[in-house]
Amino acid sequence: MRNLVKVAAFMFIIFTASAVNAQTPKFGHIDLQALIQVMPERAKAETEFNKFQGDLEDIFADMQKNYQAKLTELEQMGDSASEIKRNAKIAELQDMQQRIQNYQQTAQGQLQQKNAEIMKPIYDKAQNAIAEVAKEKGLIYVFEVNSLLYKSTESIDILPLVKTKMGI
Repeated sequence: MRNLVKVAAFMFIIFTASAVNAQTPKFGHIDLQALIQVMPERAKAETEFNKFQGDLEDIFADMQKNYQAKLTELEQMGDSASEIKRNAKIAELQDMQQRIQNYQQTAQGQLQQKNAEIMKPIYDKAQNAIAEVAKEKGLIYVFEVNSLLYKSTESIDILPLVKTKMGI
């Protein structure tokens, strides 16, 4: 009886170990940027971003044009203008230059914010599709290809599966 318990325990351990070995972890990988590039929403977002950027650049060009006009006025004053008028123009130019610099910094921040705002729904849609495919395939991790140091042949490239899932 004692030997029977030992044999049963031994068999249980062997079956448990083989069951654990049969459940090898499954990993996947995807090139997220490649997915984003083929998404139809990206083109619309890019157009919207470029229009926004163009509007900011137009404002900047107007500011530069006004600055150049004031600078030309100062140069045309010559030596005949009083020191008070000359100093007033110089102060006006310095003020304009400061506003232009402030605008550049603000515009850069606005561009970054607009890009994040426009791209968020696209990335969210991609992330959701990746999660669905990973669940369907029983993957425990999906890695982004651009940050991998090594990729095993056992890792599944889910880009084609995600594209199919999204109808691309």
